[in-house]
Parts: sequence; structure tokens; C-alpha cells
Amino acid sequence: MSWRDEVLNTIASEFSDVTDVAQLTRIVLRLTLAAALGFVLGFEREQAGKAAGVRTHMLVAIGSAMFVLIPQQTGIVPADMSRVIQGLVAGVGFLCAGTILKQGKDESHVQGLTTAAGLWMTAAIGMACGLGREATALLSALLALAVLSLVPRLVGLIERAIGPPRGVKDGAAPRVIASSSDDNGAPRR
Repeated sequence: MSWRDEVLNTIASEFSDVTDVAQLTRIVLRLTLAAALGFVLGFEREQAGKAAGVRTHMLVAIGSAMFVLIPQQTGIVPADMSRVIQGLVAGVGFLCAGTILKQGKDESHVQGLTTAAGLWMTAAIGMACGLGREATALLSALLALAVLSLVPRLVGLIERAIGPPRGVKDGAAPRVIASSSDDNGAPRR
């Protein structure tokens, strides 16, 4: 065998982890769906002017799918998958913590909680895709999108109908974090 044949055989063996067309299709479907659902959630955050937008959400979703897909391909014992998931959730938690900011000495003014929760949810959606739970991932993404885009409007309608939260006087900023405003305190439209 010549050195050239040996190099080609080595390269071919390195790509032998995908054994058939069905497995390749499964991998492509899971990763593509994770990317698409990450795009949808990231687009909403980007339209809201948040730091974590389309690319961040897509990468979190694809990465999460990969972290659970690879152990499945290597034959991990199903019980050991819980450790993979625990590590992934903890790692994404550190990424999410980087989006949360407290401004000034006023501890009630915190920014980035919704974006952090959205990234955390995106990781869970990516994991669902990677584990082959596409319907769960799609339903979760639709619910998350509704929470991000429709719930603030609903809260705004309710606040206009019944008045601002208790303790808010003359247009002062409420001391609650959850409201119809975005992460910067501006009303959502």
C-alpha cells in the first residue's frame, strides 16, 4: 500500500462515524432543527435590541444538540446522559450569567434576566433536538416565543385596564422585575 492510499484510507476511517444514510439524515435533521429554532428565538431577542441575538441563540442551540448527540453516537449508557445534561446546563448557566447586569447601587434595577432565561431555554430546546425529541423542541420553542413576544403585550393590556402595580406612583419605575417592559425598562410594543 502506498503512502497516498494510506492517507486516503485514514481520512475515510476518520469519517466512518456516520455509517449509513439514515444516520446522516437524523444528524442533519436534528442539528438543522436546533439551528432553526435557535434562529427564531434569537431573532425575537435581536428585534428587541438585546445583546444575545440570532447568532448567539443559534450557536447555543446547535452546541447543546451536539453535546447530547455525540454521546448517543458513541454508545453512552443512557443513565450517564444525565451527567452530560447536568454539565451542559451548568455551562450554559455561566453564559447566561454574563448577560445579567445590575446597574448602580439600586439592586432592584437588573437587566438581562429575560435574555438569560431565553438562552437557557434555547439550550434546553437544542438538547431536545439532539435527543431526537423534535416535537417537544418545536412546541417548547413556540411557547418560548409566545412568552417573549405575546406575554409582555398581554401584561401591558392588563396594566392599562387595572392600573400599575402597587407601590408605583406618578409614572415611577416599579420595583418589580417582571413587567410589560423589556430588559431595559422600556415598554414593549
